[in-house]
Amino acid sequence: MQLTDEEWEFIGPYLPIGEYGPYPERLRQQFEGVIWRFKTGGQWREMPQEFGAWSTVSNRFRQWRDAGVFQDLLEGMIAEAAKRGRVDLSLVSIDSTTARAHHDAAGMHLGDDVLTVLEKAAAEEEKARSKGAAPKNKTGSTPKRIPNARSDDATGAAESSG
Repeated sequence: MQLTDEEWEFIGPYLPIGEYGPYPERLRQQFEGVIWRFKTGGQWREMPQEFGAWSTVSNRFRQWRDAGVFQDLLEGMIAEAAKRGRVDLSLVSIDSTTARAHHDAAGMHLGDDVLTVLEKAAAEEEKARSKGAAPKNKTGSTPKRIPNARSDDATGAAESSG
């Protein structure tokens, strides 16, 4: 077994028991099978029989994953560590990825004159779209349209309906 009895006492209550299974006496065995899978990097089919049928353990893992069991367990472990005064902030990782936000989210303030011009431009764009006008690109020219013709003809020529 990979878990101590004390560890299992903490983990066990996080694992749901449905109306038709899993059998409570097999929960620990199946949970340890999941640990084995991710600890060794082996495939589900390579799992030793001592953890039960690999397909059952794999299915149980997916059910627990989809039910949010592992997220709840992680949050419970963090809360327990904090309660015991054993939170190690050296394990905290901060990602330095930058995500650009919309100017409203960033606190950008526009003057009334700029806002009026932008609103007018947006209204004109919407008016042009509603009339079916082709949008213009940055150079002011109208982009070429690709025909939407459908054809069963091998040449690709569109059939005309008459």
